[in-house]
Amino acid sequence: MSASTTGDSGARYVPAAGRRAFTRLYDPVIALTMRERTFRARLRDQVTTGLPAGGGTLVDVGAGTGTFAIALAAAIPDARVVGVDGDEEILALARAKAGAEGVSWERGLAQKLPLADASADRVTMSLVLHHLLPEDKRAALAEARRVLRPGGRLHVADFGKPRNPILRAAFLVVQATDGFDVTRNHAAGRLPALIAAAGFTGITSHERLTTAFGTLELLSATR
Repeated sequence: MSASTTGDSGARYVPAAGRRAFTRLYDPVIALTMRERTFRARLRDQVTTGLPAGGGTLVDVGAGTGTFAIALAAAIPDARVVGVDGDEEILALARAKAGAEGVSWERGLAQKLPLADASADRVTMSLVLHHLLPEDKRAALAEARRVLRPGGRLHVADFGKPRNPILRAAFLVVQATDGFDVTRNHAAGRLPALIAAAGFTGITSHERLTTAFGTLELLSATR
């Protein structure tokens, strides 16, 4: 099972690679197993559609090594892009990447974002929610809604219900790593219901991609 860590606020988080010792392996593993270039490009296009003049404020929650936050900053240079993660070690890796100067990096947890109410136009959570316990998923989604402006959008890329028995078997690797209690909602396809329960509307499943570890679903919803 993944190693849970407690942040300064007392809330739990899981290092991006499941265990801190594997942090530096995160980028190559994701690139190799998760069709990263494909899903991040499609997620970026969804996030950047319909932004306000000037680009607005885009918040990447659980930013990890910063790949997606940096891509957003490159795609919309006039936007304010904020990358939030609870792990100072992985934030150090993010800050050292090319293009990182275009992102404001903040240490904070998905369950307690260091941002003001109604301060963001987009919130993204990419491969974050499957690490969180059910109560922490609910708290993270509530926080995303809190920091979004009315009409702002949440974008989620995470594991959904496996499309076939082979992908169901592949997802057992994730469940064995992160915990069956933590990932049960994903295996059952309940992410849209959790997002709705947090008060979001217009929940849309844009795409379901086959990866080495299961079915990756791209979702959006409106505050």
